[in-house]
Amino acid sequence: MPKRYSTARGREFGDGVRAAIAQTSLTAREIAGVLGWQEAKVSDMVNGKGGVTRLEAAVLLGLCGTPPAERDHLLALYPARHLEGWWQPHGRCVPVRPRTALTHLAVAKTVIGWHTHAIPAPLRTAAYMRAMLLASATVPADEIQERLLALREMQALLRNGPDCTFYLHELALDLQVGELDDHVGQLQHLLRMANRKKIRIRILPTSTRAHAGMGGPFTQLTFANLKPLVWMESENSSLFVEQKDQVEGYEAVVRALGEVSLTEDESMNLIARRCVRLQEVGEAEGTTQEDSDDPFPPL
Repeated sequence: MPKRYSTARGREFGDGVRAAIAQTSLTAREIAGVLGWQEAKVSDMVNGKGGVTRLEAAVLLGLCGTPPAERDHLLALYPARHLEGWWQPHGRCVPVRPRTALTHLAVAKTVIGWHTHAIPAPLRTAAYMRAMLLASATVPADEIQERLLALREMQALLRNGPDCTFYLHELALDLQVGELDDHVGQLQHLLRMANRKKIRIRILPTSTRAHAGMGGPFTQLTFANLKPLVWMESENSSLFVEQKDQVEGYEAVVRALGEVSLTEDESMNLIARRCVRLQEVGEAEGTTQEDSDDPFPPL
């Protein structure tokens, strides 16, 4: 089946309008009747085909009782819904819940993540993520709980969904984030995650030196019926790359990482050796570690 042409902005607009209609007691046909439209006009709007003005979109959202913040967000998307590539500046820091990323992760067929020095977000334990947030210069302390819940939501989407491959640098295994027992717990969690049928973890060894992934972390997503995209998150913005030649550039980076990274078995052996070594250090220092299958104990 050919890939359907749509953009990240267009899909978010359509999904938002669809959700606005769904929360009413009216069908699309009834909505159209109230507005004096043909039902096809509502369908075209929801599917990003246009056919309505921005004012008409505002009238529909008003009829649905859409909250002002969501209404303004969708109306801001409407004029640019056909544009590929989406840079989202967020202000001081990224939002608590990465709406666009979660929407696309929910329907992804494959997810390939790469990180230069840290554990990729879908593989983080709560303790690891909490320590990262506490070290942040921009994230307010009163948002940490909500951000952990958003991370849990992301991980739940990937639990039984897409095929996932995560590349991470060996340095990420050595960088202690949190206390020593948190560090050990994170490495143990990586070993458990790698045992899942749809998750592969591959380590880029330090001995590789210069490599194709030095440009920075990213997540590549492919879909059954949509064109692929690449998601990158920085301190205060998110970028969704959609143009074909740009996406192909990241595909080349992924191929290059695959050529120089350890195999899955070699990667697991390396992580296991790190675990043993750190546990020995903990025992020598009198630190105890309780292993848990749940990376998110009660918050």
